[in-house]
Amino acid sequence: MSSRRRSIRRKALHGACLLGLFGSAAAQAQQAAADNAKTLDQVVVTGVRASSRTALDSPVPIDVLSADDLRNAGGVNGELGAALETLLPSFNFPRQSNSGGSDHVRAAQLRGLSPDEVLVLVNGKRFHTSALVNTDTKIGNGTTPVDFNAIPLSAIKRVEVLRDGAGAQYGSDAIAGVINIILKDAPEGGAVEADYGAYHTHFRPTDRTITDGQGGNLSADFGTTLGGSGFFHAGIETNHHAGTNRAGDDSVPDFIADPTPANLALRGQRNYAAGDPPNESYNGWFNSELPLGEVKLYWFGTYTQRHTIGDNYFRYPDSDANVPSIYPQGYLPQSIGHNRDLQTAAGVRGKLGEWDYDGSLNWGGNAFDYDLRDSLNASLGAASPTSFHIGDYHFRQGSANYDANRQFELGDRSLTLALGAEYRDENFRTGAGDPASYAVGPIDAPAGAQAGGGLQPQDAANLSRHVGAAYAEVSSDITEHFFADAAGRYEHYSDFGGNWSGKLSARWEFAPGFALRGAVSNNLRAPSLSQIGFESTTTGYGADGRLVTGRILSVNDPLARELGAQPLRPEKSRNYSLGLTGQLDEAFDFSLDVYQISIDHRVTLSETIDNPGLEDYIQQQFGIPGVQSVQFFTNAVDTVTRGAELVANYRTALAGGRLLLTAAYSHNNTQIRSVQATPAALIAAGADNVLFGVEARNTLTDAAPRQRASLSAKWDGARWSLLTRLTRQGATTRVFDFGDGDIPTQTYVPRFQLDAEVEYRATSQLSFAVGGDNITNQYPTRSDADINYGGNFPYDVISPIGSNGAYWYARVRYTF
Repeated sequence: MSSRRRSIRRKALHGACLLGLFGSAAAQAQQAAADNAKTLDQVVVTGVRASSRTALDSPVPIDVLSADDLRNAGGVNGELGAALETLLPSFNFPRQSNSGGSDHVRAAQLRGLSPDEVLVLVNGKRFHTSALVNTDTKIGNGTTPVDFNAIPLSAIKRVEVLRDGAGAQYGSDAIAGVINIILKDAPEGGAVEADYGAYHTHFRPTDRTITDGQGGNLSADFGTTLGGSGFFHAGIETNHHAGTNRAGDDSVPDFIADPTPANLALRGQRNYAAGDPPNESYNGWFNSELPLGEVKLYWFGTYTQRHTIGDNYFRYPDSDANVPSIYPQGYLPQSIGHNRDLQTAAGVRGKLGEWDYDGSLNWGGNAFDYDLRDSLNASLGAASPTSFHIGDYHFRQGSANYDANRQFELGDRSLTLALGAEYRDENFRTGAGDPASYAVGPIDAPAGAQAGGGLQPQDAANLSRHVGAAYAEVSSDITEHFFADAAGRYEHYSDFGGNWSGKLSARWEFAPGFALRGAVSNNLRAPSLSQIGFESTTTGYGADGRLVTGRILSVNDPLARELGAQPLRPEKSRNYSLGLTGQLDEAFDFSLDVYQISIDHRVTLSETIDNPGLEDYIQQQFGIPGVQSVQFFTNAVDTVTRGAELVANYRTALAGGRLLLTAAYSHNNTQIRSVQATPAALIAAGADNVLFGVEARNTLTDAAPRQRASLSAKWDGARWSLLTRLTRQGATTRVFDFGDGDIPTQTYVPRFQLDAEVEYRATSQLSFAVGGDNITNQYPTRSDADINYGGNFPYDVISPIGSNGAYWYARVRYTF
């Protein structure tokens, strides 16, 4: 951890462990082999509502990940998002740094699309997004993504990942696909697990050997029966991890700081910080079902509280952003995130005549308090505080659902009809920061707290909407070898009106064990309330190193409207997929799918509009002083994404155990189909202004890896388990626009990452494991001089291999 960071306090977690033992170590090994098989021949509940469909005979691609898969893949920080990235080549979960909100809530992508274009369910119920708007980041810029790390890894029984559009079945956001997280439901037994790890690396840019990021996870869960055939399963989990720092030595070039003696005295030092933020989190969860005669009541919930610390750009001693009497050596502001996340759902399942029904109420919400420390408001001079509350963010989502289905016999064939309705209510609001965080003081210096000026009272938002929906789905094995499914959905938004979505999918087994499958659908993503109503004022450094005061404007703001902003429209997609699946006995199975996703009216944050005359133009035309840059949300671009995905598994007996070989590959390529012309009002504010420029284009097309591939081998014996995984992390490209035609561009070449783990089962209940991620200590391509900001950031944050080096860990697990 950097000497500038305060260590996060360590807390102990105590859990009680009851009940009996599982079977022998040999039986445990056989079960582990079965759980890790990742076979496509597994019953799933996501993607089609026909009962007893499996991942293999589904008409759309579905991945099924077991608890053991996730445990073996989640070594770094025990994060669900990191585990999914390891296991799914189509899933991207970058570790961004000095990236505002992304230091606290990491955004994930599926199939290279935006983080808000994938729908997340827990036990089949819609999970809410984060309240925090990510606006100072690369991947996920302008989104409020689902916080995957709000769901504890130890709570999960399995994860089903539907890689296809599913708006007709599940509603808004399901453009790239659906991730359904199924909580543990065992009516007996449990586990206590602890792990500890750290990064240990030789960091070539500074020729230092570094050990940092130390931390561990502790979890406990247990299950018991309810009402004879029901269950109650619950658990707790805590995670504590120190930060990492992979900043380089500062050359203090003139474009960053004036060449004064005080500034140049810092040359050759590590003044910045770049890496994972320190964090501590506390999680609780439960899942239950109680039979009452012919019906079953169910109730589940998750809760997470997390504290994180993010780094910002260093402020030099001789700078208009500093008050030397407060920070004679300069200062490194840090953002503090206090994140609270809750979801709970309850309902009743039963049978009414020939119909199976499920009625439920679902409520979820996120609250994020944003603070700064080691900062100041330069315009207040020596009277400035050094800590600030810069705003609070809240999002809540409540829904009522009713789903019913039944089978009809049609001769020797059956048809499944599913009907359902949903009512959903959403609210997004923000609260102003401390007055000192946005105050304009008497001194002619940048106003507002450095590294994140507080939300001003006029920035505060409070928006609500309600959504009503109804759907129908029909599916049938039309012949012994041909299955078809058709779904339709109507949704009505109180702020956008109505929309129809539809989907057709089918599977044809043309030879024993081999099948063709395909789907076509149209889908919708309504702009989030945060994209409609969020506003903020910040003071920070632009891409060219200049200190600027900027505003993100709501599309409803009069100034944004005068600059050409238009009311946001929903995104609409057309999805097509075609796949081939095969299975040879129990030894080998595979799936190969190709797809195309065309999206109209994609919601993006505009380029930063900051031409030299903008401040004077806004003051003269609108009477608003001090605005040096502006951004607002737009529907400025249409895209098309084409890709292919391959998954293959091979199983065999070996050396008294079972060997599983898995190969996976993902390719996606997003291209811009059309771009909205820059509004005349924006051109009038400066001839060089563009609504959607090279940086925004880079974010959507090639900032995320287009290709990822992995090959893993898992061997399970009576006492030992061995795992190795080789991943090819694809190339990424970074583009900056510094103005006046200066557009530095760099492509970071692919890298191979090797992970390994060894587990020993000492008894039928007790096991020990040691392992490492990126054990060959690979780093991305070094950033060149145009991009590395004076040597301070030798590695870019967009490479999926990360910039922390090798991570080593140990784990102990006790089951009962």
